[in-house]
Amino acid sequence: MTLDVWLLIGAGIVIAAIASVRVAHRSGLPSLLLFLGLGLILGASGFGAKLESPQAVQQIGLTALAVILAEGGLTTTWSHIRKSVPLALILATVGVTVSIVVVALAVQGLLGMDPTAALVLGAVLASTDAAAVFSVLRRLPLPTRLAGVLEAESGFNDAPTVIAVVLLSGASQRPASVGTFLLETAIELVIGAAVGLAVGPAGAYALRRVALPASGLYPIAVLALTFVSYGGAVLLHGSGFLAVYLTALILGNSRLPHRAATRGFAEGAAWLAQIGLFVMLGLLATPKELPSAIVPGVIAGSVLVMVARPLSVLASSTVARVLRLDRVSWRDQAFLSWAGLRGAIPIVLATIPWASGVEGSKEIFNQVFVIVIVFTLLQGPTLPYAARVLGVGAPGEAHDLEVESAPLEELKADLLQVKVPVGSLLHGVEIFELRLPAGAAVTLVVRDGRSFVPDNSTRVRADDQLLLVTTAACRDQVERRLRAVSRSGKLAGWYGERGLE
Repeated sequence: MTLDVWLLIGAGIVIAAIASVRVAHRSGLPSLLLFLGLGLILGASGFGAKLESPQAVQQIGLTALAVILAEGGLTTTWSHIRKSVPLALILATVGVTVSIVVVALAVQGLLGMDPTAALVLGAVLASTDAAAVFSVLRRLPLPTRLAGVLEAESGFNDAPTVIAVVLLSGASQRPASVGTFLLETAIELVIGAAVGLAVGPAGAYALRRVALPASGLYPIAVLALTFVSYGGAVLLHGSGFLAVYLTALILGNSRLPHRAATRGFAEGAAWLAQIGLFVMLGLLATPKELPSAIVPGVIAGSVLVMVARPLSVLASSTVARVLRLDRVSWRDQAFLSWAGLRGAIPIVLATIPWASGVEGSKEIFNQVFVIVIVFTLLQGPTLPYAARVLGVGAPGEAHDLEVESAPLEELKADLLQVKVPVGSLLHGVEIFELRLPAGAAVTLVVRDGRSFVPDNSTRVRADDQLLLVTTAACRDQVERRLRAVSRSGKLAGWYGERGLE
């Protein structure tokens, strides 16, 4: 087929996938299931398209996961997850280890799997999926701390699980002791963290001081920086996933020009990566081979969801409590156990042993495919119900302010666009009561599709968009004051609210 035909087919697939997102949102299902189904329909049992190379799928899949992780980091607010990071890191290390061991021992005993294959399956299933978790959190109101644990864990635990799967997939050709395995894992994580913590601040510093000629270049530059971090870490034999997530987290929480537009661009890129990734994984699967994987898949998945995940959460919470880093209630532990969603990441990781020629790896891939479909259908739609039963929901919690900025280099000023969310205490505040510093002014209000120039007595309303001009010197002070009023009202200073991120 010619290039124009391929472009037409590809565009049709993307449009169909976008339409399916609406269906998934209404039904409460993670969209990955519909994307996987679309791939199966287009595959060998449907229209006859088929992927035969797990090596190619592995490489493309890991790249797509890097884009999804970059979007996760760029759209995560540090102030929301800061207190949750210690527990998330423990879940991503201790929790992952417990999950691997429990699943491996169970499937070895129940299914008679080879010890190496059992460990590989445990490692493949150990990571929660960032795309699935982020999609659920966007529609499920949770307390900031609990949502922060889930966000941070899904961002951090990809790195150790990828390392574990790669090392275990080569174990049959190169036996290694447990000590060597842990040492190699630790070294890769340290290198990845070092690269991410170096590229992120350096990139933010450069972007704040380089006036690019077009606003559309800033999102591209930010995403490119995350891949500089990913590629640099991999070349240094470190964890590219940890590097890309840390870099994106730093950039996403830095005061950059056009930050809101950058987040929007990253979300679009992540959606495109998800669509391509899930459809491709659906094309790789062979539907006629899946029925034989249902029983072992359901057994392994039941062990994972009912035993391994709760034990990993319990062990991690105990470690956090002993180290006095965090105290997790039994309700939060129960919800964290049920909210450990698996998605594309386990399926992509299952291509690594397949591409490495591990014995029984095709069966592992089929089992993981079944596990993701069955337990996503079980867990995804029931999460809102579980949150209500456990009493961990946070309905009505106001969203944070969205502040978009454009640099006015010649005037040494910034143009800020502020959207007032529903629930913000900015609602009803008069312009003069904002008490903005000298050098800043609200120059335009957009309300119900109509724009007007406000005066000092104009009252701000929810869903308004405010356009402010501020000198570069007092921009930080302006943003802090707006956040403070949004959280605590016009008397924010009396309540000690300083508007810090």
